[in-house]
Amino acid sequence: MEKKEKFAKLRELGLKLTPQRLAILDFLDGNTSHPSAEEIYANVSRSFPSMSFATVYNTLDALRERGQIVELNLDPAKKRFDPNTKPHHHLVCASCYKIVDVMRDYRVRIPPEERSGFRLQGKQITFIGTCPECQAAEAPAEAP
Repeated sequence: MEKKEKFAKLRELGLKLTPQRLAILDFLDGNTSHPSAEEIYANVSRSFPSMSFATVYNTLDALRERGQIVELNLDPAKKRFDPNTKPHHHLVCASCYKIVDVMRDYRVRIPPEERSGFRLQGKQITFIGTCPECQAAEAPAEAP
């Protein structure tokens, strides 16, 4: 996304235009790592050392409220954020909590009698497994 587009997006969302907010948007633009607020802060604060963590968290909160990012609670240690708001699922490593997007849709239907009175609004499937890096770390070392 170009700088003009980012300015327009912030204005359209009713957010104050600041270099820090633009840097946060830059970091999130096309980011598929599902970063935490801490990771975003660590990255963006390199360019803006005087920026507070509250600026990052408040910006993320404002973007979430306006439907521009999705807050994920798939990592028990921290909230993660997904700038991809299109319907999709996730694959989560049970060891390191790496999160990967799964863009294919899977047909899942909950019969009305099993919904406990819920009115469904959508679905998100979380697949849990072990990522290649954690699999390699678990593999026994070969004897010399």
